[in-house]
Amino acid sequence: SALMISAVCTVSLTASAGWQDWVKEADSLLKSTTGKDTQQVVSSSLSESQIAQGLKEALDKGVKQAIETLGQQNGFLSDQAVKILMPEQLQQVDKMLRSFGQDQMADEFVVSMNRAAEQAVPKVGNVFYDAIKAMSVEDAQGILSGGDTAATDYFKKNTSEQLTKLIKPYVDQAMNTNQVTQYYKMMVSQVKTYDSFGLMDSYLGNASDIDNYVTAKTMDGLFNKIAVQEKLIRDNPAERSTQLLKEVFGSIAK
Repeated sequence: SALMISAVCTVSLTASAGWQDWVKEADSLLKSTTGKDTQQVVSSSLSESQIAQGLKEALDKGVKQAIETLGQQNGFLSDQAVKILMPEQLQQVDKMLRSFGQDQMADEFVVSMNRAAEQAVPKVGNVFYDAIKAMSVEDAQGILSGGDTAATDYFKKNTSEQLTKLIKPYVDQAMNTNQVTQYYKMMVSQVKTYDSFGLMDSYLGNASDIDNYVTAKTMDGLFNKIAVQEKLIRDNPAERSTQLLKEVFGSIAK
């Protein structure tokens, strides 16, 4: 039976107080002494535009760090949280190759997928930056008071379609330059020729088009790292590199 992929590792980041704890503590204290909630205090000390600008700075910082981390050699390949593995449906193919002493071919195929992702990532910055610029004050306030991944969820909702269109051509180009990948594509194409009932597509799913598979995994890796950066900024005051970031995120803890 096919082996289940277990590539995604949980990144544990700790700080003296988590975002949700800050909000609860602040709400409890403020309501008991003033009858006001946290959002009222933030709004009274900072303008709506300052709150929005502070959040945009935080998101800009997080996106840049995520892209720099992943968009370098071994950015995907050496990071078990985002490394692109053989599609689950092809685990038996991987096992078969290795049983015939073709470990190098199997390894090179995995490397080719990760190299394609690493080459595509540096091209996506403008998609995220445009989404940040288009963010409304209401969006910013909702993200600021939301959960640990509220900003990442916002990006998923507003950038996934554009990211797919932008990333896939770079993935196609990178994958097509790899001999092992070309062999895989040729093999799949030949099998499909005799598969008039579409059984192969039904079994392989997204893995039947390896470029689509790598594109989707590239996006998963990006959102994973943006979520890590978002939580860092929310939880760790040392990560707030500008005065505005300190004021906006610090105001929640007051």
